[in-house]
Amino acid sequence: MNEDLRIRLLIVDDEQSIRQLCMTVGDALGFICMEADGGDSALALLEEQPAHIILTDMVMPNMSGLTFLERVKKMLPRTEVAVMTGHGSVETAVQAMKLGAYDYISKPFSPLEELRLFLRRMAEKVRLVEENEFLRERVDTETELHGIVGASAKIQDVLRMISRLKDTHTPVLITGESGTGKELVARAMHFRGSFAKRPFVAVDCGSLVPTLIESELFGYERGAFTGAVKARTGLFQSANGGTIFLDEIGELPPEMQAKLLRVLQEKEVRPVGSNQKIKVDVRVIAATNRDLEAEYRNGTFRKDLYFRLNVVTVRLPPLRERRSDIPMLAHWFLERYARGGSIQITNAAMKSLLQYDWPGNVRELENCIERAVALGDRRTIDFNDLPPSITSGVPGDMSAESASSGLTTTDLEDIERATIERVFEQVKGDKALAGKMLGISRATLYRKLKRYNIGGREVAAPIQALQ
Repeated sequence: MNEDLRIRLLIVDDEQSIRQLCMTVGDALGFICMEADGGDSALALLEEQPAHIILTDMVMPNMSGLTFLERVKKMLPRTEVAVMTGHGSVETAVQAMKLGAYDYISKPFSPLEELRLFLRRMAEKVRLVEENEFLRERVDTETELHGIVGASAKIQDVLRMISRLKDTHTPVLITGESGTGKELVARAMHFRGSFAKRPFVAVDCGSLVPTLIESELFGYERGAFTGAVKARTGLFQSANGGTIFLDEIGELPPEMQAKLLRVLQEKEVRPVGSNQKIKVDVRVIAATNRDLEAEYRNGTFRKDLYFRLNVVTVRLPPLRERRSDIPMLAHWFLERYARGGSIQITNAAMKSLLQYDWPGNVRELENCIERAVALGDRRTIDFNDLPPSITSGVPGDMSAESASSGLTTTDLEDIERATIERVFEQVKGDKALAGKMLGISRATLYRKLKRYNIGGREVAAPIQALQ
Protein backbone atom coordinates (compact mmCIF):
# COMPACT_ATOMS: atom_id res chain seq x y z
CA MET A 1 0.00 0.00 0.00
CA ASN A 2 1.27 3.46 -0.87
CA GLU A 3 1.74 5.00 2.57
CA ASP A 4 3.54 8.01 1.06
CA LEU A 5 0.38 9.35 -0.64
CA ARG A 6 -0.78 12.54 1.14
CA ILE A 7 -4.55 12.25 1.35
CA ARG A 8 -6.50 15.44 0.55
CA LEU A 9 -9.67 15.61 2.67
CA LEU A 10 -12.55 18.03 2.02
CA ILE A 11 -15.15 18.68 4.74
CA VAL A 12 -18.48 20.13 3.52
CA ASP A 13 -20.86 21.31 6.22
CA ASP A 14 -22.66 24.56 6.99
CA GLU A 15 -21.74 24.24 10.69
CA GLN A 16 -18.27 25.62 11.36
CA SER A 17 -17.88 23.61 14.57
CA ILE A 18 -18.37 20.33 12.66
CA ARG A 19 -15.91 21.39 9.97
CA GLN A 20 -13.32 22.34 12.57
CA LEU A 21 -13.73 19.06 14.46
CA CYS A 22 -13.34 16.96 11.32
CA MET A 23 -10.32 18.94 10.15
CA THR A 24 -8.66 18.52 13.54
CA VAL A 25 -9.05 14.74 13.24
CA GLY A 26 -7.87 14.84 9.62
CA ASP A 27 -4.79 16.88 10.55
CA ALA A 28 -3.92 14.34 13.25
CA LEU A 29 -4.06 11.58 10.58
CA GLY A 30 -1.64 13.51 8.38
CA PHE A 31 -4.20 14.57 5.76
CA ILE A 32 -4.19 17.83 3.78
CA CYS A 33 -7.50 19.30 4.94
CA MET A 34 -9.85 21.68 3.13
CA GLU A 35 -13.28 22.99 4.07
CA ALA A 36 -16.40 24.44 2.43
CA ASP A 37 -19.67 25.65 3.93
CA GLY A 38 -21.88 24.39 1.11
CA GLY A 39 -22.12 22.40 -2.12
CA ASP A 40 -21.52 25.29 -4.52
CA SER A 41 -18.37 26.51 -2.80
CA ALA A 42 -17.13 22.91 -2.45
CA LEU A 43 -17.53 22.25 -6.19
CA ALA A 44 -15.67 25.45 -7.02
CA LEU A 45 -12.86 24.41 -4.66
CA LEU A 46 -12.69 20.92 -6.21
CA GLU A 47 -12.16 22.39 -9.66
CA GLU A 48 -8.93 23.94 -8.38
CA GLN A 49 -7.87 21.30 -5.81
CA PRO A 50 -9.34 17.81 -6.33
CA ALA A 51 -9.76 15.81 -3.12
CA HIS A 52 -9.14 12.11 -2.48
CA ILE A 53 -11.91 11.83 0.14
CA ILE A 54 -14.89 14.03 0.97
CA LEU A 55 -17.08 14.08 4.06
CA THR A 56 -20.31 15.98 3.41
CA ASP A 57 -23.39 16.82 5.42
CA MET A 58 -26.72 15.65 4.00
CA VAL A 59 -28.80 18.72 4.89
CA MET A 60 -27.34 22.07 3.74
CA PRO A 61 -28.77 25.33 2.36
CA ASN A 62 -29.03 25.77 -1.44
CA MET A 63 -27.74 22.29 -2.37
CA SER A 64 -28.55 19.00 -0.66
CA GLY A 65 -25.90 16.44 0.17
CA LEU A 66 -27.39 14.03 -2.39
CA THR A 67 -27.21 16.59 -5.19
CA PHE A 68 -23.65 17.45 -4.21
CA LEU A 69 -22.75 13.73 -4.17
CA GLU A 70 -24.13 13.19 -7.67
CA ARG A 71 -22.21 16.17 -9.06
CA VAL A 72 -18.95 15.13 -7.40
CA LYS A 73 -19.17 11.57 -8.75
CA LYS A 74 -19.58 12.98 -12.27
CA MET A 75 -16.71 15.43 -11.84
CA LEU A 76 -14.32 13.15 -9.90
CA PRO A 77 -15.48 9.53 -10.24
CA ARG A 78 -12.50 8.15 -8.29
CA THR A 79 -13.01 10.43 -5.26
CA GLU A 80 -14.52 8.69 -2.25
CA VAL A 81 -17.50 10.57 -0.77
CA ALA A 82 -19.01 9.76 2.62
CA VAL A 83 -22.09 11.43 4.07
CA MET A 84 -22.82 12.73 7.55
CA THR A 85 -26.34 12.66 8.87
CA GLY A 86 -27.53 14.18 12.11
CA HIS A 87 -31.15 13.33 11.62
CA GLY A 88 -31.04 9.56 11.97
CA SER A 89 -32.35 9.13 8.45
CA VAL A 90 -31.05 5.70 7.47
CA GLU A 91 -33.22 5.74 4.33
CA THR A 92 -31.49 8.86 3.03
CA ALA A 93 -28.07 7.43 3.84
CA VAL A 94 -28.90 4.24 1.94
CA GLN A 95 -30.04 6.33 -1.01
CA ALA A 96 -26.68 8.14 -0.91
CA MET A 97 -24.83 4.82 -1.01
CA LYS A 98 -26.87 3.77 -4.04
CA LEU A 99 -25.61 6.95 -5.72
CA GLY A 100 -22.01 5.95 -5.05
CA ALA A 101 -21.27 7.13 -1.51
CA TYR A 102 -18.54 5.23 0.32
CA ASP A 103 -20.53 4.99 3.57
CA TYR A 104 -22.35 7.16 6.08
CA ILE A 105 -21.61 8.26 9.64
CA SER A 106 -24.03 9.73 12.18
CA LYS A 107 -23.59 13.03 13.99
CA PRO A 108 -22.70 13.72 16.72
CA PHE A 109 -19.56 11.58 16.58
CA SER A 110 -19.55 9.52 19.73
CA PRO A 111 -16.97 8.50 20.55
CA LEU A 112 -14.64 10.69 18.49
CA GLU A 113 -12.49 7.61 17.81
CA GLU A 114 -15.31 6.43 15.50
CA LEU A 115 -14.70 9.40 13.19
CA ARG A 116 -10.93 8.81 13.21
CA LEU A 117 -11.31 5.13 12.26
CA PHE A 118 -13.92 6.02 9.61
CA LEU A 119 -11.61 8.52 7.89
CA ARG A 120 -8.64 6.17 8.16
CA ARG A 121 -10.59 3.37 6.42
CA MET A 122 -11.53 5.74 3.61
CA ALA A 123 -7.88 6.75 3.18
CA GLU A 124 -6.74 3.12 3.14
CA LYS A 125 -9.17 2.35 0.33
CA VAL A 126 -7.88 5.31 -1.71
CA ARG A 127 -4.27 4.26 -1.15
CA LEU A 128 -5.02 0.67 -2.15
CA VAL A 129 -6.74 1.77 -5.38
CA GLU A 130 -3.82 4.09 -6.21
CA GLU A 131 -1.28 1.32 -5.54
CA ASN A 132 -3.14 -1.24 -7.68
CA GLU A 133 -3.41 1.23 -10.57
CA PHE A 134 0.29 2.01 -10.23
CA LEU A 135 1.20 -1.70 -10.37
CA ARG A 136 -0.95 -2.21 -13.47
CA GLU A 137 0.64 0.80 -15.13
CA ARG A 138 4.11 -0.47 -14.24
CA VAL A 139 3.56 -3.96 -15.70
CA ASP A 140 1.94 -2.58 -18.87
CA THR A 141 4.78 -0.15 -19.35
CA GLU A 142 7.47 -2.78 -18.76
CA THR A 143 6.00 -5.49 -20.95
CA GLU A 144 4.85 -3.34 -23.83
CA LEU A 145 7.67 -0.81 -23.88
CA HIS A 146 10.58 -3.14 -23.22
CA GLY A 147 12.37 -2.59 -20.02
CA ILE A 148 11.54 0.01 -17.39
CA VAL A 149 12.31 -2.60 -14.77
CA GLY A 150 12.87 -2.30 -11.03
CA ALA A 151 11.38 -2.62 -7.58
CA SER A 152 13.54 0.02 -5.85
CA ALA A 153 11.91 3.08 -4.33
CA LYS A 154 13.63 5.44 -6.77
CA ILE A 155 12.44 3.66 -9.91
CA GLN A 156 8.95 3.34 -8.44
CA ASP A 157 8.89 7.14 -8.09
CA VAL A 158 9.76 7.44 -11.79
CA LEU A 159 6.99 5.02 -12.76
CA ARG A 160 4.48 6.95 -10.69
CA MET A 161 5.50 10.14 -12.50
CA ILE A 162 4.97 8.41 -15.86
CA SER A 163 1.47 7.44 -14.79
CA ARG A 164 0.65 10.99 -13.70
CA LEU A 165 2.11 12.70 -16.77
CA LYS A 166 0.94 10.35 -19.53
CA ASP A 167 -2.10 12.46 -20.46
CA THR A 168 -0.79 15.97 -19.87
CA HIS A 169 0.24 18.53 -22.50
CA THR A 170 2.63 20.09 -19.99
CA PRO A 171 6.30 20.19 -21.11
CA VAL A 172 8.44 17.63 -19.27
CA LEU A 173 12.22 17.68 -18.74
CA ILE A 174 13.84 14.29 -18.12
CA THR A 175 17.27 14.47 -16.50
CA GLY A 176 19.78 11.74 -15.87
CA GLU A 177 23.15 10.35 -16.85
CA SER A 178 23.69 8.67 -20.22
CA GLY A 179 22.28 5.17 -20.31
CA THR A 180 19.64 5.62 -17.60
CA GLY A 181 16.73 5.21 -20.05
CA LYS A 182 15.49 8.73 -20.77
CA GLU A 183 13.97 7.81 -24.14
CA LEU A 184 12.26 4.77 -22.59
CA VAL A 185 10.57 7.07 -20.09
CA ALA A 186 9.52 9.50 -22.84
CA ARG A 187 8.04 6.64 -24.88
CA ALA A 188 6.23 5.31 -21.81
CA MET A 189 4.64 8.73 -21.20
CA HIS A 190 3.49 8.83 -24.81
CA PHE A 191 2.31 5.28 -25.42
CA ARG A 192 0.60 4.70 -22.06
CA GLY A 193 -1.78 7.65 -22.30
CA SER A 194 -4.16 9.51 -24.59
CA PHE A 195 -1.33 10.30 -27.04
CA ALA A 196 -0.71 6.62 -27.80
CA LYS A 197 -2.23 6.58 -31.29
CA ARG A 198 -0.68 9.90 -32.27
CA PRO A 199 2.82 10.52 -33.68
CA PHE A 200 5.91 10.12 -31.50
CA VAL A 201 9.01 11.73 -33.01
CA ALA A 202 12.40 11.31 -31.30
CA VAL A 203 15.15 13.81 -32.13
CA ASP A 204 18.75 13.43 -30.99
CA CYS A 205 19.79 17.07 -30.84
CA GLY A 206 23.42 16.09 -30.33
CA SER A 207 23.60 14.21 -33.64
CA LEU A 208 22.09 16.94 -35.83
CA VAL A 209 24.50 18.76 -38.14
CA PRO A 210 24.60 22.35 -36.79
CA THR A 211 24.01 23.94 -40.21
CA LEU A 212 20.98 21.73 -40.83
CA ILE A 213 19.27 21.75 -37.42
CA GLU A 214 16.71 24.40 -38.33
CA SER A 215 15.69 22.68 -41.58
CA GLU A 216 15.46 19.31 -39.81
CA LEU A 217 13.24 20.63 -37.04
CA PHE A 218 11.09 23.10 -38.97
CA GLY A 219 11.31 21.89 -42.59
CA TYR A 220 12.19 23.85 -45.69
CA GLU A 221 10.80 25.04 -49.00
CA ARG A 222 12.07 24.03 -52.41
CA GLY A 223 15.08 26.14 -53.35
CA ALA A 224 15.66 27.34 -49.80
CA PHE A 225 19.33 26.36 -50.11
CA THR A 226 21.62 24.44 -52.44
CA GLY A 227 20.35 20.89 -52.74
CA ALA A 228 16.78 21.67 -51.65
CA VAL A 229 15.20 20.30 -54.84
CA LYS A 230 11.83 19.77 -53.16
CA ALA A 231 10.05 20.94 -50.02
CA ARG A 232 10.41 18.86 -46.87
CA THR A 233 8.24 18.65 -43.77
CA GLY A 234 10.08 19.31 -40.50
CA LEU A 235 10.08 17.08 -37.45
CA PHE A 236 7.77 19.40 -35.50
CA GLN A 237 5.14 19.12 -38.24
CA SER A 238 5.63 15.35 -38.34
CA ALA A 239 4.85 15.25 -34.61
CA ASN A 240 1.75 17.47 -34.93
CA GLY A 241 -0.97 16.27 -32.57
CA GLY A 242 1.44 14.02 -30.72
CA THR A 243 4.78 14.16 -28.89
CA ILE A 244 8.22 15.35 -29.93
CA PHE A 245 11.09 14.05 -27.81
CA LEU A 246 14.12 16.35 -27.88
CA ASP A 247 16.97 14.22 -26.55
CA GLU A 248 20.16 15.94 -25.35
CA ILE A 249 18.49 19.35 -25.55
CA GLY A 250 21.59 20.93 -24.00
CA GLU A 251 23.50 20.29 -27.24
CA LEU A 252 21.46 22.86 -29.20
CA PRO A 253 23.51 25.91 -30.25
CA PRO A 254 22.36 29.29 -28.83
CA GLU A 255 20.74 30.55 -32.05
CA MET A 256 18.60 27.41 -32.25
CA GLN A 257 17.64 27.73 -28.61
CA ALA A 258 16.08 31.12 -29.42
CA LYS A 259 14.16 29.69 -32.40
CA LEU A 260 12.95 26.71 -30.39
CA LEU A 261 11.72 29.05 -27.65
CA ARG A 262 9.64 30.97 -30.21
CA VAL A 263 8.08 27.74 -31.45
CA LEU A 264 7.14 26.73 -27.91
CA GLN A 265 5.68 30.16 -27.15
CA GLU A 266 3.84 30.75 -30.43
CA LYS A 267 2.99 27.09 -31.25
CA GLU A 268 3.93 27.60 -34.88
CA VAL A 269 6.92 26.94 -37.13
CA ARG A 270 8.26 28.69 -40.19
CA PRO A 271 10.04 26.41 -42.66
CA VAL A 272 13.39 27.62 -43.96
CA GLY A 273 12.84 29.71 -47.09
CA SER A 274 9.16 30.36 -46.37
CA ASN A 275 7.31 33.48 -45.24
CA GLN A 276 4.37 31.45 -43.97
CA LYS A 277 4.02 30.16 -40.43
CA ILE A 278 2.40 26.78 -39.79
CA LYS A 279 0.47 26.04 -36.59
CA VAL A 280 1.62 22.96 -34.64
CA ASP A 281 0.08 21.31 -31.60
CA VAL A 282 2.86 19.25 -30.05
CA ARG A 283 3.57 17.96 -26.54
CA VAL A 284 7.30 18.51 -25.86
CA ILE A 285 9.39 16.14 -23.78
CA ALA A 286 13.05 17.13 -23.52
CA ALA A 287 15.96 15.22 -21.99
CA THR A 288 19.50 16.03 -20.96
CA ASN A 289 22.46 14.58 -19.11
CA ARG A 290 23.73 18.10 -18.37
CA ASP A 291 22.99 20.41 -15.46
CA LEU A 292 20.91 22.94 -17.41
CA GLU A 293 20.38 25.12 -14.35
CA ALA A 294 24.15 25.55 -14.00
CA GLU A 295 24.43 26.16 -17.74
CA TYR A 296 21.85 28.92 -17.84
CA ARG A 297 23.54 30.55 -14.86
CA ASN A 298 26.87 30.63 -16.69
CA GLY A 299 25.24 31.76 -19.94
CA THR A 300 25.58 28.63 -22.11
CA PHE A 301 21.84 27.81 -22.08
CA ARG A 302 18.96 30.27 -22.36
CA LYS A 303 17.27 30.89 -19.02
CA ASP A 304 13.85 31.51 -20.60
CA LEU A 305 14.05 28.26 -22.59
CA TYR A 306 15.09 26.36 -19.47
CA PHE A 307 12.02 27.53 -17.56
CA ARG A 308 9.77 26.89 -20.55
CA LEU A 309 10.96 23.26 -20.75
CA ASN A 310 11.34 22.65 -17.02
CA VAL A 311 7.67 22.81 -16.01
CA VAL A 312 7.89 19.27 -14.64
CA THR A 313 11.17 17.41 -14.08
CA VAL A 314 11.62 13.65 -13.96
CA ARG A 315 15.04 12.64 -12.62
CA LEU A 316 16.29 9.18 -13.54
CA PRO A 317 18.63 7.72 -10.91
CA PRO A 318 21.95 6.21 -12.04
CA LEU A 319 22.21 2.45 -11.63
CA ARG A 320 24.68 2.79 -8.73
CA GLU A 321 21.89 4.49 -6.74
CA ARG A 322 19.55 1.52 -7.20
CA ARG A 323 21.84 -1.49 -6.95
CA SER A 324 19.03 -3.67 -5.59
CA ASP A 325 17.51 -3.59 -9.11
CA ILE A 326 20.62 -5.13 -10.73
CA PRO A 327 19.57 -8.80 -10.26
CA MET A 328 16.13 -8.03 -11.70
CA LEU A 329 17.59 -6.13 -14.66
CA ALA A 330 20.22 -8.82 -15.30
CA HIS A 331 17.56 -11.54 -15.48
CA TRP A 332 15.39 -9.31 -17.67
CA PHE A 333 18.19 -8.94 -20.22
CA LEU A 334 19.06 -12.65 -19.93
CA GLU A 335 15.51 -13.59 -20.91
CA ARG A 336 15.75 -11.25 -23.89
CA TYR A 337 19.12 -12.41 -25.25
CA ALA A 338 18.85 -16.10 -24.35
CA ARG A 339 16.02 -16.31 -26.93
CA GLY A 340 14.01 -18.98 -25.18
CA GLY A 341 16.99 -20.74 -23.60
CA SER A 342 17.70 -21.07 -19.90
CA ILE A 343 20.94 -19.37 -18.82
CA GLN A 344 21.96 -18.93 -15.19
CA ILE A 345 24.27 -16.33 -13.62
CA THR A 346 26.78 -17.67 -11.12
CA ASN A 347 27.20 -16.15 -7.67
CA ALA A 348 30.66 -14.84 -8.60
CA ALA A 349 29.33 -13.11 -11.73
CA MET A 350 26.38 -11.53 -9.92
CA LYS A 351 28.62 -10.28 -7.11
CA SER A 352 30.78 -8.53 -9.71
CA LEU A 353 27.71 -6.94 -11.28
CA LEU A 354 26.60 -5.67 -7.87
CA GLN A 355 30.02 -4.27 -6.96
CA TYR A 356 30.63 -2.42 -10.23
CA ASP A 357 29.70 1.27 -10.35
CA TRP A 358 28.17 1.23 -13.89
CA PRO A 359 29.22 4.58 -15.38
CA GLY A 360 27.22 3.61 -18.48
CA ASN A 361 24.20 2.72 -16.32
CA VAL A 362 21.45 0.36 -17.56
CA ARG A 363 22.67 0.54 -21.15
CA GLU A 364 26.09 -0.70 -20.07
CA LEU A 365 24.52 -3.53 -18.06
CA GLU A 366 22.47 -4.57 -21.09
CA ASN A 367 25.57 -4.57 -23.31
CA CYS A 368 27.41 -6.60 -20.66
CA ILE A 369 24.71 -9.30 -20.54
CA GLU A 370 24.40 -9.43 -24.34
CA ARG A 371 28.18 -9.87 -24.66
CA ALA A 372 28.27 -12.56 -21.97
CA VAL A 373 25.47 -14.52 -23.67
CA ALA A 374 27.22 -14.30 -27.04
CA LEU A 375 30.60 -15.42 -25.68
CA GLY A 376 29.42 -17.90 -23.04
CA ASP A 377 28.50 -21.58 -23.22
CA ARG A 378 24.72 -20.88 -23.41
CA ARG A 379 24.23 -22.52 -20.00
CA THR A 380 25.76 -20.18 -17.43
CA ILE A 381 27.33 -16.76 -17.21
CA ASP A 382 30.36 -16.87 -14.96
CA PHE A 383 32.82 -14.29 -13.68
CA ASN A 384 35.20 -14.87 -16.65
CA ASP A 385 32.40 -14.19 -19.17
CA LEU A 386 32.13 -10.58 -18.02
CA PRO A 387 34.08 -7.70 -19.64
CA PRO A 388 37.50 -6.90 -18.11
CA SER A 389 36.28 -3.44 -17.09
CA ILE A 390 33.89 -5.14 -14.67
CA THR A 391 35.98 -8.06 -13.45
CA SER A 392 38.98 -5.81 -12.77
CA GLY A 393 37.01 -2.90 -11.37
CA VAL A 394 37.28 -1.64 -7.82
CA PRO A 395 34.10 -2.47 -5.88
CA GLY A 396 31.84 0.54 -5.47
CA ASP A 397 30.11 1.45 -2.24
CA MET A 398 26.70 -0.08 -1.80
CA SER A 399 23.98 2.54 -1.86
CA ALA A 400 22.11 3.59 1.26
CA GLU A 401 19.02 1.99 -0.22
CA SER A 402 20.72 -1.39 -0.58
CA ALA A 403 22.15 -1.17 2.92
CA SER A 404 18.81 -0.25 4.45
CA SER A 405 17.03 -3.14 2.73
CA GLY A 406 19.53 -5.68 4.03
CA LEU A 407 21.13 -6.39 0.67
CA THR A 408 24.86 -7.06 0.56
CA THR A 409 27.35 -8.02 -2.11
CA THR A 410 28.67 -10.98 -0.11
CA ASP A 411 25.59 -13.18 -0.21
CA LEU A 412 23.90 -13.56 -3.58
CA GLU A 413 21.11 -15.74 -2.28
CA ASP A 414 20.10 -13.09 0.24
CA ILE A 415 20.11 -10.47 -2.51
CA GLU A 416 17.96 -12.55 -4.84
CA ARG A 417 15.62 -13.71 -2.08
CA ALA A 418 15.13 -10.16 -0.77
CA THR A 419 14.36 -8.85 -4.27
CA ILE A 420 11.81 -11.58 -5.03
CA GLU A 421 10.18 -11.28 -1.60
CA ARG A 422 9.85 -7.50 -2.00
CA VAL A 423 8.15 -7.83 -5.39
CA PHE A 424 6.00 -10.79 -4.25
CA GLU A 425 4.76 -8.73 -1.30
CA GLN A 426 4.05 -5.70 -3.51
CA VAL A 427 1.83 -7.72 -5.88
CA LYS A 428 0.18 -9.55 -2.95
CA GLY A 429 1.18 -12.99 -4.23
CA ASP A 430 0.12 -12.53 -7.87
CA LYS A 431 2.72 -14.76 -9.57
CA ALA A 432 1.97 -13.64 -13.13
CA LEU A 433 2.41 -10.01 -12.09
CA ALA A 434 5.55 -10.82 -10.09
CA GLY A 435 7.13 -12.61 -13.06
CA LYS A 436 6.52 -9.64 -15.34
CA MET A 437 7.91 -7.18 -12.82
CA LEU A 438 11.00 -9.32 -12.23
CA GLY A 439 11.51 -9.82 -15.95
CA ILE A 440 11.71 -13.62 -15.69
CA SER A 441 9.68 -16.45 -17.20
CA ARG A 442 6.96 -18.27 -15.30
CA ALA A 443 9.08 -21.42 -15.03
CA THR A 444 12.07 -19.47 -13.66
CA LEU A 445 9.86 -17.68 -11.13
CA TYR A 446 8.36 -20.91 -9.81
CA ARG A 447 11.78 -22.50 -9.43
CA LYS A 448 13.03 -19.53 -7.42
CA LEU A 449 9.86 -19.39 -5.29
CA LYS A 450 10.32 -23.05 -4.43
CA ARG A 451 14.05 -22.64 -3.80
CA TYR A 452 13.54 -19.79 -1.34
CA ASN A 453 10.26 -21.16 0.09
CA ILE A 454 8.31 -18.06 -0.92
CA GLY A 455 4.56 -18.49 -1.36
CA GLY A 456 4.17 -21.70 0.65
CA ARG A 457 2.57 -24.92 -0.54
CA GLU A 458 0.64 -23.38 -3.42
CA VAL A 459 3.89 -23.10 -5.40
CA ALA A 460 4.57 -26.85 -5.33
CA ALA A 461 1.90 -28.01 -7.79
CA PRO A 462 2.64 -25.46 -10.54
CA ILE A 463 6.37 -26.12 -10.37
CA GLN A 464 5.81 -29.86 -10.93
CA ALA A 465 3.69 -29.12 -13.99
CA LEU A 466 6.42 -26.91 -15.43
CA GLN A 467 9.28 -29.36 -14.92
